[in-house]
Amino acid sequence: MGQGILFIVSAPSGAGKTSLVRALLERDPALALSVSCTTRAPRAGERDGVHYHFLARERFEQAIAAGDFLESAEVFGNLYGTREQDVRDRLEAGEDLILEIDWQGARQVRARIPEAVGIFVLPPSIAELERRLRGRGTDSDTVIAGRMAQARDEMIHGDEYDYLVVNGDFDAALATLAAIVTAERQRQARQQGVLAALLEG
Repeated sequence: MGQGILFIVSAPSGAGKTSLVRALLERDPALALSVSCTTRAPRAGERDGVHYHFLARERFEQAIAAGDFLESAEVFGNLYGTREQDVRDRLEAGEDLILEIDWQGARQVRARIPEAVGIFVLPPSIAELERRLRGRGTDSDTVIAGRMAQARDEMIHGDEYDYLVVNGDFDAALATLAAIVTAERQRQARQQGVLAALLEG
């Protein structure tokens, strides 16, 4: 069995990344989602090891000091991160993994796993992104303004990724994501075993 592929998927808030990844995972059973660690308390229905690995803050900080994380960040007072050994073990077992993180986390991961495939999901326009955020009905005008400013800052880093996927039509964006996964699996470097077997035959 060959080495699995690590796909990093990032996007500004409201671009539809999480919905696309969820649909892609349902469509492709050979893909799995990398489970991150966090110090925040579990929410209703969340299970340890399925949605997150829930760690005490002291244990998380010890893991950071030991260099155990591919990437980590503090968000709204809680720590989040991806354990390197968890990812490498699954890749070495031949699993293809998706890691949903922001551009800063993606940059940290690529420094340690440069062969990771980066995919950045974009909204069709800034106006549509704002419409989607307002359509949620959960944020104040001030929060939305902050999210819009953050989204503009995040989109500047789209050129650090291998692929850009515009999520204007959900089904089309999902098909594009699936095509990227298929194409990456067929790269010559990943198909050496298949080629060798054919030549030997």
